[in-house]
Amino acid sequence: MQWTGLNELREKYLTFFEGKGHLRLGSFPLVPKDDPSLLLINSGMAPMKKWFLGQEEPPRHRVTTCQKCIRTPDIERVGITARHGTFFEMLGNFSFQDYFKEEVIPWAWEFLTGDEWMAIPKDKLYISVYLDDDEAYDIWTRKVGIAPDHMVRMGKEDNFWEHGSGPCGPCSEIYYDRGPEWGCGKPGCTVGCDCDRYIEVWNIVFSQFDNDGEGHYTELIQKNIDTGMGLERLACVCQNVNSLFDTDTVMNITNKVSEITGAHYGQSESRDVSLRIITDHIRSATFMICDGVLPSNEGRGYVLRRLLRRAARHGKLLGVNDPFLYQVCDTVIHENEGHYPELRERQDYITKVIRVEEENFAKTIDSGLKIFSDMLAQHKAKGETVFSGEDAFKLYDTYGFPIDLTSEMAQDEGLTVDEAGFRAFMEEQKVRARKAREALGDLGWAGIEFGKELPETEFVGYDHNAIDDAKVLAMVVENVQAEEMMSGVEGIVVLDRTPFYAEMGGQVGDHGTITLGEAVFTVHDVQKNKGGKYMHYGKVTEGVLKLGDTVTAAIDVKRRRAIMRAHSATHLLDKALRTVLGDHVHQAGSLVEPDKLRFDFTHFAALTAEEAQSKAESFLAAYYPGHSGHLDLYDSSTDRVAEGSPFYSFTFARQENGYFFPDHFYTVGIDAIDGTVSGLSFLYEEDMTFDDPDSIVAADAALNIWMSYLIRNWLYLIKI
Repeated sequence: MQWTGLNELREKYLTFFEGKGHLRLGSFPLVPKDDPSLLLINSGMAPMKKWFLGQEEPPRHRVTTCQKCIRTPDIERVGITARHGTFFEMLGNFSFQDYFKEEVIPWAWEFLTGDEWMAIPKDKLYISVYLDDDEAYDIWTRKVGIAPDHMVRMGKEDNFWEHGSGPCGPCSEIYYDRGPEWGCGKPGCTVGCDCDRYIEVWNIVFSQFDNDGEGHYTELIQKNIDTGMGLERLACVCQNVNSLFDTDTVMNITNKVSEITGAHYGQSESRDVSLRIITDHIRSATFMICDGVLPSNEGRGYVLRRLLRRAARHGKLLGVNDPFLYQVCDTVIHENEGHYPELRERQDYITKVIRVEEENFAKTIDSGLKIFSDMLAQHKAKGETVFSGEDAFKLYDTYGFPIDLTSEMAQDEGLTVDEAGFRAFMEEQKVRARKAREALGDLGWAGIEFGKELPETEFVGYDHNAIDDAKVLAMVVENVQAEEMMSGVEGIVVLDRTPFYAEMGGQVGDHGTITLGEAVFTVHDVQKNKGGKYMHYGKVTEGVLKLGDTVTAAIDVKRRRAIMRAHSATHLLDKALRTVLGDHVHQAGSLVEPDKLRFDFTHFAALTAEEAQSKAESFLAAYYPGHSGHLDLYDSSTDRVAEGSPFYSFTFARQENGYFFPDHFYTVGIDAIDGTVSGLSFLYEEDMTFDDPDSIVAADAALNIWMSYLIRNWLYLIKI
């Protein structure tokens, strides 16, 4: 057996099973698709459930993968022992109603012991099978040639895979004997012992029964194979190292942490613990962010936040007071980009997310640690060995300390945390919030209730882009009303007055900021609920915002103008379509955004490109004879129309949805007074001409040019 690097091991495995007719697939994302039962992908077969259950046809009935996985049930043990980790890669070969035991068992043996592959000494490997699985036992002993003294039969708890009702079956596991020096020394130490001598390398699940959930098992006609071999465990064997933290790629990450912190592996047990925690957690965080997970206070986002904040705290224990984790992710990417090129493609994004989370936590961790020390001293002074749930709740609610972080810090001081008490205080907070809303308030958007006493928000956005006297009437964090929001927290802010336009009628809401001194709440969406409250969705990026504060509310003016221009364009397009196609055309919906718009309308048939071209040319000939097609350009940087651009408006009256709009109500135009534009703009290219009908860009100019442009080009865009 030769020393083999982790990345080479991965490639060898996948290549081997490609040679057995398997389709190599890339790793599925860590975020499960259409599977609400899982928070994060935690096994090689998890993304393929529908293929195993026959609900979808797989791309091939033989598949091999190396799947990235996250498991966090034992997060508090990660670092404390060298055996636990939250991130790992699972090698797997899968059969969907194709091959079964006769094929997969010899293949496993060939890969592990073949000279061309792993060349692991055969006498170092032991096999376990399910107690009653004579078929697998016979294949191992008679076909493969395993000696009976290297075979072990185990019961249902160890060698039978099932999860409630549905497909299930026995499994066979392959163990590597690391030698007596790794053992516990107890008499009878053998496969299945809790010591480190016999390490499970590979698990092969034979999915051959259907469990009705009541203990009755029926033989499946179509059987499956699901195998899993931890890549890091295989690397431990092939590199003859103690744990996953000692494998080549993982140790390179630890070396980077040591370079930054000045702490080195082997100096002390406490430093080793911190180095292992940082190394493991930054691996998990890098991959999770790459797959779209962002830090938050719930779900998989909370898992990510726990990992990053636990790692940041251990950085402080090693003497690092500034953000540093974001620097380590470059090494994580370097060690893994060969198989996961998306890491390098998204490096800037990953780095930014990690750094922002570190900076947000850094603003509260010092004060939180001081409060923790004071609380700890009080408990010790009273001779108590349990850190109260109330104190743990305060650290969570005020300083953003996840409960497991508080538990770990208390454990370091010889105390345990009253987690039941912590959960009780969490529930009490929710109950108090519910009671405060029980006065039959209006049902807010997304199910948020504010109560009858909260007045409607006054919208002042037609006259003001910013106001400095808005009052914070309500705040919501995680669907519960709050009294303050600190930096890094996402939530909803309700004001008594606002210049922010709320999403309605197909037009998106405004973006902008709500500020008070150093406090900044960045608004990324605005919704109006049934009770007339404008709910500003966003995140506190600086400082603390409190209930009752008088704040400055300011919209993103440039973005608002872009939305206004797109809104104007929908009216122009509506008129143009009616002119070209006929009065039977009706608007059936729209989406108005700053950089694009969608216009839905009714028509009896789709136009071909040739028909659209013909109608556009007829329209131009009738309304603008002799027009050269040149577009007068609008300079968006100065918000001014090119010199000489004319002003034009049109007025029309019609009936829509049963209502009649008088002429003066439906006047649409573009004002070009003193060279400024109010309404109508798109991205443009210089010297755009009508000889380029496939373009979806345009310039701000007068309506007589715009009308012809819209007819000629937007018909192609919406593909009517």
